[in-house]
Amino acid sequence: MYALPFLDLPPLSAADGRVRLPGSKSISNRVLLLAGLSAGTTRIHDLLDSDDTRVMLQALRALGCGVSGADGVVEVTGLGGTLAVREAQLFLGNAGTAMRPLCAALAVLAATQGGRFELSGVARMHERPIGDLVDALRRLGCHIDDLGRPGYPPLRLHGTAGGVLALQRPIRVRGDVSSQFLTALLLALPLVAQAAPVTIEVEGELISKPYIEITLNMLARFGIAVQREGFERFTIPAGSSYRTPGDVHVEGDASSASYFVALGAIAAHAGRCIRIEGVGSESVQGDIRFVEAARAMGAQVDSGPNWLEVRRGQWPLRALSLDCNHIPDAAMTLAVMALYANGPTRLTNIASWRVKETDRIAAMAAELRKLGAQVLEGADFIEVTPPVRWQPAAVRTYDDHRMAMCLSLAAFNPLAPTPGRTPVRIGDPACVAKTFPDYFEALFGLVQADAADVPVIAIDGPSASGKGTLAGELARRLGYLQLDSGAIYRAAGVAAERAGVDLDDGASVAEVANRMALRFDGERVLIDGQDLTEAVRSERGGLLASRVSVHPAVRTALHALQLSFRRAPGLVADGRDMGTVVFPDATLKVFLTASSAQRAQRRQAQLEARGIEARIEDLRSDLEARDLRDSTRSAAPLKPAEDALALDNSGLDIAASVDLVLQWWARRRPF
Repeated sequence: MYALPFLDLPPLSAADGRVRLPGSKSISNRVLLLAGLSAGTTRIHDLLDSDDTRVMLQALRALGCGVSGADGVVEVTGLGGTLAVREAQLFLGNAGTAMRPLCAALAVLAATQGGRFELSGVARMHERPIGDLVDALRRLGCHIDDLGRPGYPPLRLHGTAGGVLALQRPIRVRGDVSSQFLTALLLALPLVAQAAPVTIEVEGELISKPYIEITLNMLARFGIAVQREGFERFTIPAGSSYRTPGDVHVEGDASSASYFVALGAIAAHAGRCIRIEGVGSESVQGDIRFVEAARAMGAQVDSGPNWLEVRRGQWPLRALSLDCNHIPDAAMTLAVMALYANGPTRLTNIASWRVKETDRIAAMAAELRKLGAQVLEGADFIEVTPPVRWQPAAVRTYDDHRMAMCLSLAAFNPLAPTPGRTPVRIGDPACVAKTFPDYFEALFGLVQADAADVPVIAIDGPSASGKGTLAGELARRLGYLQLDSGAIYRAAGVAAERAGVDLDDGASVAEVANRMALRFDGERVLIDGQDLTEAVRSERGGLLASRVSVHPAVRTALHALQLSFRRAPGLVADGRDMGTVVFPDATLKVFLTASSAQRAQRRQAQLEARGIEARIEDLRSDLEARDLRDSTRSAAPLKPAEDALALDNSGLDIAASVDLVLQWWARRRPF
């Protein structure tokens, strides 16, 4: 996961490949709560691992449920409808799928069995309305105190054992604010429907109907067969009791699928295809109907029981006007697809966007305008006209996972009807952890970019100048890939020595270099499937690299391998010829150096940390000899690129060096 203040996406030109979706958030938290309320143990397979499910699991533990897990299966031993803990303070982050149903379930349990529970969340959760649900529960006889602004969390739920609820008449709840209010009542009221049936009536037009279908489907899995009259009246039968189904498999998240369906519609051209696994034609989630909207805009989508395959069809995409009541979350993706359409796209009946993690209508309008789009917004609609001229934009995400994932698709602006070639900065990319922690890793595994559009920071310098440390920290701070070119040459030297090749025979070493299968796995270096990290990182490995790197044939053999590291979102490359030979068009070039005395001290400290004794005089002499050899070799001698910025870090620590280079980098960016 990219835990960064921002992530820069270069202009992207194509996409191809396969993605496996995380489990559905809507299904995951419903299943967790139902498992917690049931008697017995429920084994949950493919549960979403995200911020929302983590706060629900923490709440279940605090309430006395047994929670354990191994091999991708989470086991929840439930309460059987009887409180095990009578007092708890539950922090639920920004998870509406935890706050609303837990509020209802604990309110009815506290009112009938006795208890005292406080529910709170982050600041944004305290701005998300819950008053209509609270009003419905209070009319039942539940005792709920506002601990902040009336109608919003935080809340206190309390009651005494033996309390009686007013269940004889239908319980009425508004349906035009959030379907989660109705879901919360449907999940809670089976706990008190033993003696007689309980009826819920919806006031007004119910929004987000597909999410109620998910709720009813999950209730049936746990033994509650709700009778319904359309979406206006729901009856929970007398004698209801939650029963664990034993094993439950969580299907992939259909809302998350929308980003990859859109990706295929925009960027899977010229025979490419995006295959999405985890949802398909048999999905129980309403957001699977996003596929219909994508097809209406021109996408070519094939499907099976648990998969989708998406290709670009009509191009540009077809502008449309669509009532999005049936796909409230996934409809956000349509707003970004509209950037690639042949006219204005209007999305209506989306008032629920305004009470989500942020006011999504206002937020989407503001950020799409930054990109150059014309946007109209109203109480329950948004209309997007594609940019006439794309603008590089640093977009805000408002701590809203869907804003971050949707807006990442704007990086494909080179493909737009009126093409752009501008990067997009995604603020707070870690907010995707709410539903899809590895979203950006999954995206980068599919996308392609023209090499010239992928930014490169080249760090060159002599041995022990700190290139690798500086490059690694820069890559971490920017979320970029790192190319340790020294490790590539070390690997070539180690492979050649192990093959018994004369290291002075450049042609033979180059042949070994061409054949070796080299893979980096974090700090590990694997050559032909064998972990040779210790040999590659050793002092001898450095000497071998220096010997083989003098051969032009070896440098040619490894050149293509180094170029292959230039992939989205960007690259930090360190070595001795990164800015002069390998990446002469690098966006920023830095020549890093320090005095030979300072470098010898650093090398001695590194060796001592590994239990190796070394005399500083010998180390200094060796470094000076290596500098001379590297700077006078015929193939790519060590020297600063003409446009490199010099950085002598003899008196700087790593933090100061990183901060300085990041300042230089900021001046090269268009944001």
